[in-house]
Amino acid sequence: MSNPFLFLEYEPAFESLGDDYYDVVAAASFPLHILRFRNDELLLKLGIDPQETQDLDFIEAFGKFESVTRFLAMRYHGYQFGEYNPGLGDGRGFLYGQVRGIDGELYDFGTKGSGTTPYSRHADGRLTLKGGVREVLAAEALHRQGVRTSRCLSLIETGEKLWRGDEPSPTRSSVMVRMSRSHIRFGTFERLHYFGRPDLIKKLLDHVVEIYYPHLLDSGDRFVAFYGELVQRVATLAAQWMAAGFCHGVLNTDNMSITGESFDYGPYAFMPTYDRSFTAAYFDYGRLYCYGNQPLICRGNLELLQKPLSMVADSDSLKQALDNFFDYYGQAYQQLILKKLGFPEAQVSEPEELIKLTIDLLKDNTVGYHDFFSQLREGFTPLWRDDETEILKDIGDLKHLVPWRHLYYHHLQSKSRAEMEQMKQTLKQYNPTTILLRPAIEAVWEPIAAADDWEAFYQLLNQIRSE
Repeated sequence: MSNPFLFLEYEPAFESLGDDYYDVVAAASFPLHILRFRNDELLLKLGIDPQETQDLDFIEAFGKFESVTRFLAMRYHGYQFGEYNPGLGDGRGFLYGQVRGIDGELYDFGTKGSGTTPYSRHADGRLTLKGGVREVLAAEALHRQGVRTSRCLSLIETGEKLWRGDEPSPTRSSVMVRMSRSHIRFGTFERLHYFGRPDLIKKLLDHVVEIYYPHLLDSGDRFVAFYGELVQRVATLAAQWMAAGFCHGVLNTDNMSITGESFDYGPYAFMPTYDRSFTAAYFDYGRLYCYGNQPLICRGNLELLQKPLSMVADSDSLKQALDNFFDYYGQAYQQLILKKLGFPEAQVSEPEELIKLTIDLLKDNTVGYHDFFSQLREGFTPLWRDDETEILKDIGDLKHLVPWRHLYYHHLQSKSRAEMEQMKQTLKQYNPTTILLRPAIEAVWEPIAAADDWEAFYQLLNQIRSE
């Protein structure tokens, strides 16, 4: 039976730009190939029947790297913790290929842990198995919460021993394939600015608009229009992270996608209790990329992107477009928190006070961020509309609970029985009960590390997806 991945109609969209943007590389050869994760949901988006796709097909394409395409290590720079780094680029991965989904959109297959490239510097180009497991879980959990995110197509254990300073060594190796809208980053443009190449910036912008923003092709100034929409997408993404209680951890410009999609999950974490200073990366000593800073950092990265774009677009127009960031962010965050509270936005008049009281309650108490919304989801009943004291009656004695409960009760008074049922469904949709707090991830990894027992990993994945 033919391998479906080798018979997809790959499009050389990025490759057609020319070798100013990438290096052709080879994949590493690995001593072992064990498929640990395959994403059958993504196969359906590609028009591939999971029932007709064997584990060996994944291994051949994404472990042994049989392919009908050239592998491209993409060139980019980036601001890392505020410092410009011209020594970046795909150092342990490459663009495997690009293919249309059944929705007509172009998707990238990008590898992680597939070997060294000209940009590996002194690193080994590998991915730890634990790092692969963490990225699979992060992408699926964020997808479940409605975050616009890349997802993992496959994870294959590769049988090598790796030495890492941030985890017990030697540790096991893996190679992962990520499916996303694009791997073009803010840093892709920043590199071209560094080398003073407005011609290559314009060429890349034309490509980005044509492939990812085709509805802007007839705009008067399509580059400014692209930037304006990117501002809105990134502001919305930041709001999605914040509502999900998620801290990305490493918001360098080389980790920011030009499609406004979340990707590349290294030292991420979901915060246990509401804490704006909560920081995911152990090496972020100054808490630059802490949870509460994420909207500001995203805006700052968009502002840095104006440097290369202003070589070919009007700088004043770019600045004006960025002025809308916090309006976009505020609107998106308000909508998401209202939905976590069970309210479609249009059903709440003057919602600002309810949202403020909710955040104050979470901030000034030790109740878990996710536990609060989970208890709201599990306890919600039409009786709450009739008796204010029934609302979260078992949650304990919390500061701000009485005024919060009274205001929540007030907003329920105008709801019909059908609207109350709709609220119940909204609470279920926007408040999963399975959350990837650090202990949950460690509880999955420990049996894998100790006894090669993957049952807890697959159970957790099923729980995330089936809620």
